[in-house]
Amino acid sequence: MKNTLTIAGRQFRGYFNGPVAYIVICLFVVVLGVFFWPPFFLMGRATVRDMFSVAGVLLVLTTPAITMGLLAEEKRTGTIELLITMPVRDWEVILGKYLAALGLTAVMLLMTIGYPISVASLGNLDWGPVWTGYLGLLLQGAGMLAIGVMASSWTENQLIAFFVALVVNAFFWFIDRFLPFFPPSIASPIEWLSMDYHFRSMARGVIDTRDLVFFVSIVALSLGLAFRALESRRWK
Repeated sequence: MKNTLTIAGRQFRGYFNGPVAYIVICLFVVVLGVFFWPPFFLMGRATVRDMFSVAGVLLVLTTPAITMGLLAEEKRTGTIELLITMPVRDWEVILGKYLAALGLTAVMLLMTIGYPISVASLGNLDWGPVWTGYLGLLLQGAGMLAIGVMASSWTENQLIAFFVALVVNAFFWFIDRFLPFFPPSIASPIEWLSMDYHFRSMARGVIDTRDLVFFVSIVALSLGLAFRALESRRWK
């Protein structure tokens, strides 16, 4: 575990040593505010549910940017060869880099807490759905980051890793929008695959074990595939 935390700490600091963290966080916070505040003032009631809906879509776009270089860039420069020959296990490399990305995402979400605080100052805001909504965003981000790590483990090109993660994330987020095109017999399983479907219940203040299992399964499967990709490179 010590190796994992060392890798995570180094990667996390690396985000803030360059422009990536600042650009992603600033764009996320600013774009979220642009799309949230005008409809909020038109509604005239104290709720941040629309903010969570916008944030969910933004995570589809920002998480690939956070993860695209985690393994792809190291493979391109050859530093991954040095890393995997050191006395660290492949799963420690994968998990360490994933935890760094998750930490950056948590910081990014924390920077938006000013929005619900502002809403609470304008009306009677129910904080229960706010906290469960943030939990839902963190779980959604965890799943999408794991997909991004998986995509980054498959290629040496950061742009390819970005677009692969973007496409897969978009699939899991928007799949329930196409339910009318599926036969009723498979509509329910298709809906269950949607991250948005699981996230919406948390944004309403409901924590369901099935939703937690879904996101944890996405993380475990994606990181497992990333581990296999890195392990196959070691054998080559």
